Amino acid sequence: MPFVELDTSLPAERLPPGLAQTLCAATADILGKPAERVNVTVRSGLPMVLSGSAEPCAQLAVSSIGVVGTAEQNKAHSARFFDVLTAQLGLAPDRIVIRFYPLEPWQIGKNRTVMTFL
Repeated sequence: MPFVELDTSLPAERLPPGLAQTLCAATADILGKPAERVNVTVRSGLPMVLSGSAEPCAQLAVSSIGVVGTAEQNKAHSARFFDVLTAQLGLAPDRIVIRFYPLEPWQIGKNRTVMTFL
């Protein structure tokens, strides 16, 4: 069950229509998970500073069970997420940062229990 959170200083009107759905499909493809399990949040117009600069930027947080736990996995994921984000947001790669968080099934609650028991 991947969680993807995009924070950006870009105003909402500069984001492409359907960005959350695009990120959902891209995440499913990149991480090899069903789109029905992907959760996406997009927050725009945030006051942000990246690498000491307030120029337009974005930060992506990717959390998932079993597919973001190694440097090798995340190197491959990073390249593909950067391709999506630079194309969708029109930002240079140096204005985007991605953070990967591996999760355990007991850390995600759903349907009154945790994923361990589903």
